[in-house]
Amino acid sequence: MNHVTIEKQELLLKKVIGNDQDFETSKLFIRREKLKKPAIFMGAGTCGLGAGAGKTLKAVKEYLEKNKLAADVIEVGCIGLCSAEPLMDIQLPGFNRLSFQHVTDDKVEGLMDAVLQLEIPGDIEVLGQFSNGNNKKWEGVDFINEHPFFAPQNRLVLKNCGLVNPVSIEEYIASGGYAGYLNLLETNSPMEICDMIEKSGLRGRGGGGFPSGKKWKFAAQTEADQKYLICNADEGDPGAFMDRAVIEGDPHRLIEGMAIAAYGIGATKAYVYIRAEYPLAIQRLNIALQQASDTGLLGKNIFNTGTDFEIKVKMGAGAFVCGEETALINSIEGMRGMPRPRPPFPAVQGLFGKPTIINNVETLSNIPEIIRLGVENFSNIGTESSKGTKVFALSGKVKLTGLIEVPMGTTLRQVIFDIAGGIPDQKDFKSVQVGGPSGGCVTEQNLDTPIEYESLLKIGAMMGSGGLVVMDEDTCMVDVAKFFMDFIQRESCGKCIPCREGTKRMLEILESITKKAVNPDVNEALERFKGVMQLEQLGKVIKETSLCGLGQTAPNPVLSTLKWFREEYEEHIFDRKCRAGVCTELRTFTIDVDKCTGCTICAKKCPTDAIIGSKKTPHFVVNEKCIACGNCFEVCKFDAVVIS
Repeated sequence: MNHVTIEKQELLLKKVIGNDQDFETSKLFIRREKLKKPAIFMGAGTCGLGAGAGKTLKAVKEYLEKNKLAADVIEVGCIGLCSAEPLMDIQLPGFNRLSFQHVTDDKVEGLMDAVLQLEIPGDIEVLGQFSNGNNKKWEGVDFINEHPFFAPQNRLVLKNCGLVNPVSIEEYIASGGYAGYLNLLETNSPMEICDMIEKSGLRGRGGGGFPSGKKWKFAAQTEADQKYLICNADEGDPGAFMDRAVIEGDPHRLIEGMAIAAYGIGATKAYVYIRAEYPLAIQRLNIALQQASDTGLLGKNIFNTGTDFEIKVKMGAGAFVCGEETALINSIEGMRGMPRPRPPFPAVQGLFGKPTIINNVETLSNIPEIIRLGVENFSNIGTESSKGTKVFALSGKVKLTGLIEVPMGTTLRQVIFDIAGGIPDQKDFKSVQVGGPSGGCVTEQNLDTPIEYESLLKIGAMMGSGGLVVMDEDTCMVDVAKFFMDFIQRESCGKCIPCREGTKRMLEILESITKKAVNPDVNEALERFKGVMQLEQLGKVIKETSLCGLGQTAPNPVLSTLKWFREEYEEHIFDRKCRAGVCTELRTFTIDVDKCTGCTICAKKCPTDAIIGSKKTPHFVVNEKCIACGNCFEVCKFDAVVIS
């Protein structure tokens, strides 16, 4: 950190902790490199609370009260390893911070007793220890950055998540936060900021990957009496939770990124458009905004530089289409969230008709780190065309789920098998959906594809917001396509016919080939096959003629599954079989006469009287009556019912 930036950091610390402090010593205590009393950190993000962190937190406070112990209890965000929640860290004065996983409320007493006696309990899994200043190391405990989940990562956006108090501006400032912003206000012009971001190679992390600096310049060079910045925190992709976790875990990083971006484009007003389904993120963001305002980092004439900047939080109703920037603008203006024709582009004529830049949470949260590292150092991370890192939300059939941040150029195979630990239960990998509903499925043969914008497009996927849904051998790819098409069809705003009617027709075709045949003859099979042929044609028409980017990418999940898993579609059409047994209406039930005891339970539970047989004699299934509900399979105690 240069001398000027250090001066700015001390200036900010005076604002929040007073003028008569030893700032170097204060920083050590604020960053908890030194402690006066024990500190307990509770992973209290949405994922942690869902896993029971609230009960664990209550048990910690009761333990401290019962034993009359003085300790700081800090609620932090998610460190990323969601599958290990509830996560609880303990740091004793003079010792490194220890992290424990799966700490339910019933384990708190034993854990606290042991650690306070400088022992590691044997019945609770240690995630690792953090290297923290000159504190003592816990013998026999690995450092957390050596853990297979964290070792390959390069955490820039997520560097503070799960580690710091998200609603402590003192802690953010003591770690260098906002100092870079104040330094830029005094030493750089707005256009120089845009040049820095352009030279860094940062591209938008929310979709197509347009160069951020170039986008900013469009607005910066447009004359207007008012300009706006919008942070798009309306992530609606199934399986995506990156924005939520960043705001819950490190809201000041986003605020600083927005402040730098606004200065660069000449905006004095900004909005964070966030879905109302994120109450915890909204709460922590509002607290952080108030702290920044009280410190003088937001408002009029910021630190006597002549710069004005304010941020408002706008809650959305959760419409997927409002992730599209012009629909988002409509929503902020109080209108129905529907896309606008372009041009004019928002950078020229956006919110309330004024030049507007829209970036998502991850893009803006990269900005402070670019300033801290320097443009050249940031651009050295990643690949020639895709600079920096990318945050992904890992979900589905992998051993370790959660948030990761890896350098661009990391392969999908490394992410799934090295970081996420591979497929559980010794199942075979089948596919990974990259980029959410707008993305595509990637198969085994393409797992060595590097994560970068152009490479993913070549194999029919896209970066998107960063959702990675991993599927194993028990997944039906036709059902996956139907799931995403059902989601897209329901979320279509209905403005343009190709998206509104085209996605509806594609969904109808997918539903027809996953249903049981009504009249099992050759003609019906041909009709179903004809429907699949129409899927490709429909998909191309929708891509070429839809108004907005969401409609233009809507067919991607279907087209990619058709390309890589065509044989599964053919099995559904001609053989009327689902190899994964997921499409219930295509399942066939038979009874193994050697195992059947004639107990009659299956016959009694069958809603269509499709099972016949006398008591204590083998039973049989009448396929013409069977609706494949599966009741017989579930109630049979002798494993006599077979699914094929």
